[in-house]
Amino acid sequence: MGVEGDFLVFDSGELINFDKTDKTALSVADSWLVENGRVRSLDKHFQRFEKWVTSIEDFPQGLMQNFFDAVKDRLPTEGEWFPRIEFRQHSKLGDRLFLRIRRSPERTPSVTLWSYPEPDPREQPEIKGPDLSLCQQIRRKANLHGADEAVLLDEDGFIADGALSSILWWRGDVLCAPDESTQWLDSITRKELFNLATQAGYQTVSEKCKPEDLNGLEIWSASSLQGVRGVDHWGELKVGGLQKLSSFRKRLALLGEQIR
Repeated sequence: MGVEGDFLVFDSGELINFDKTDKTALSVADSWLVENGRVRSLDKHFQRFEKWVTSIEDFPQGLMQNFFDAVKDRLPTEGEWFPRIEFRQHSKLGDRLFLRIRRSPERTPSVTLWSYPEPDPREQPEIKGPDLSLCQQIRRKANLHGADEAVLLDEDGFIADGALSSILWWRGDVLCAPDESTQWLDSITRKELFNLATQAGYQTVSEKCKPEDLNGLEIWSASSLQGVRGVDHWGELKVGGLQKLSSFRKRLALLGEQIR
């Protein structure tokens, strides 16, 4: 079992301790919440990570699955954790796969949003990794403005993404999220929520919206760490009530499965 602070490299078929001071830029990253050995959609995280990595690097057949098996064996089964798998190019050992074991940051039931005042600055918004440090910086700017998360807008002011989350909203009994006209990360939690909404008999829609178009609506922020949180403040926007949040948080929690 890993311990807090472990930084491990996949080498010769196993995960071994690696130099924590390595500053090689992230090419790809993925992370998820582990609660007492339970994880939501872990296989989907592995599939997404593999898709991103293999678009950059050709690994021998079977290597990615061996890496995922080794990762599962290292994940803690007690407590709350937020591990991250990484692909780094040009590290001290060359192009390699890594696992970082981390304690889960604080989680909260609600969130205050702040609209980032410049057009979405991400260079590769459809892959988690290259822009991760930038997104963390943008979130810190949100913190300075009294908010928990920043919302990224395109050059015309339409909602693209949260800095480290997905943004969703309800129009009556229709669950909505940004459409393909803006670039957003392929969010596993967004897909989970859309699937749960469909199973519960609700419609789901992707649409092009500006923040002011959401006045009076129930708005959510979703991520693998936080699950789904209700938005309680967003600048001058009048945020609607959170009538559907509680039931969907319960449904989302039921998706967790034991690692082993």
